[in-house]
Amino acid sequence: MKKLIVMLLACALVLSMGAGFVFAGEADQAAADEMQALIDAIYVQERTEDTDAQIEAAKAAWDALTDEQKELVEDADYFGRDTGDAAQDDPRNQDEIGEKELLVVSFGTSFNDSRAADIKGIEDALAAAYPDWAVRRAFTAQIIINHIQARDGEVIDNMTQALDRAVANGVKTLVVQPTHLMHGAEYDEMCEALEAYADQIETIVVAEPLLGEVGSDATVINDDKAAVAQYVTAAAVEAAGFESLEAAAEAGVAFVFMGHGTAHTAKVTYSQMNTMMSELGYANVFVGTVEGEPEETAAEEVIAKVKEGGYTKVILRPLMVVAGDHANNDMADPEDEESWLSMFAAAGFDVECQISGLGRIPAVEDLYVAHTAAAMETLAGEAPAEEAPAEEAAAADSTYTQTKVFDGTYGFGDAEITACTNDDFTAFLLTWEAFDEDQVLEGTVDDGIVTVDYDETGFMTGDAQLIWDDAVASETPWEPLP
Repeated sequence: MKKLIVMLLACALVLSMGAGFVFAGEADQAAADEMQALIDAIYVQERTEDTDAQIEAAKAAWDALTDEQKELVEDADYFGRDTGDAAQDDPRNQDEIGEKELLVVSFGTSFNDSRAADIKGIEDALAAAYPDWAVRRAFTAQIIINHIQARDGEVIDNMTQALDRAVANGVKTLVVQPTHLMHGAEYDEMCEALEAYADQIETIVVAEPLLGEVGSDATVINDDKAAVAQYVTAAAVEAAGFESLEAAAEAGVAFVFMGHGTAHTAKVTYSQMNTMMSELGYANVFVGTVEGEPEETAAEEVIAKVKEGGYTKVILRPLMVVAGDHANNDMADPEDEESWLSMFAAAGFDVECQISGLGRIPAVEDLYVAHTAAAMETLAGEAPAEEAPAEEAAAADSTYTQTKVFDGTYGFGDAEITACTNDDFTAFLLTWEAFDEDQVLEGTVDDGIVTVDYDETGFMTGDAQLIWDDAVASETPWEPLP
């Protein structure tokens, strides 16, 4: 009898302990669910008068969770994923703007490293190029603004906040430089926001997005697209450790640049970029999109094209200004069966990913600077001044004392280059024709390293070093300038 009582008491104790465990587990899940609800409340595109309080509440709730409870939160990565040091970024939301503001408008990214390298990189280049202008920032994605503020405490203006700030600071001339890739939906929404302030700011001028005007069809390609095609390819080839794109092709390597894609009419831009790659002779370069818009850019279509080319290895890289969520997840997530990394690997390819946005490429930054310059030129109501022919300019400039003409092959194609320099080879002027335009580069040379001070079209700076090296190495003799 005594043994029976002991056994019953033991069973009762075990059952009570189990119930306690169940209760504790239910409490943890309830706390995680409440946390998820707070995240959902700020994962929205509209900012309200309650947004700041909701963000503060979400952060406080996350900090109060145990590690076990955090693991139960559905979107635990919202607060828990390490994307780099937010302190390396600059929100550029200061007052004391003055009368001239250069507002850099981006979609935004919550990936801290990418935001600092890509978006801040562009902003820094613009600030260096235009020291007399106050450079400020606006993001168009409130979802991203909320995420950064909640997780890192960094406060970034949306369009309305940035424009209200400009008005409050007495800005009279506002130049807006979008970092958007094209004239798509985000660009259109930005322009609509600007229209609401037309009667509050004396002059508003909008510069071109990275790839410029869209064009009517896949065959209408502007110089901006030609330049970016060269820049991203050169950066990818260098990062992959190849001396040239041709060397990569010989090794069976193809480069696939993944864009976002869009249902907007601007989706033809991706077709134009594919056409541009073909015209440049980049047989082992392909352009695709996450959204599969246009259809020929869908992952399955690109995989088929790469297979048809006989390549065995694929290097994936984003055709996006920032290497954010799409680059890290849709492109490079090894645990997601639908990521491009997984799909290309499943198709039998050896796959490598380069997590690097366009915004950190120096030549791309220079292109944004050129777009801003073109917008600023319209402020005076004047077209860019006509330049004298390069040879005449060199002859009239006592800096240059000798010249030569030589042929070369570069990312933009074959060209006949006219080079001018001084007696000690510390200054240069390079001229040629490409993409039906006169190209002019001018700058200085220090211990063989060139620095470009002037780029006629704004997208040849990246080729300057190679062209100058060829000028020096060319067997064509230098002739004295008249």
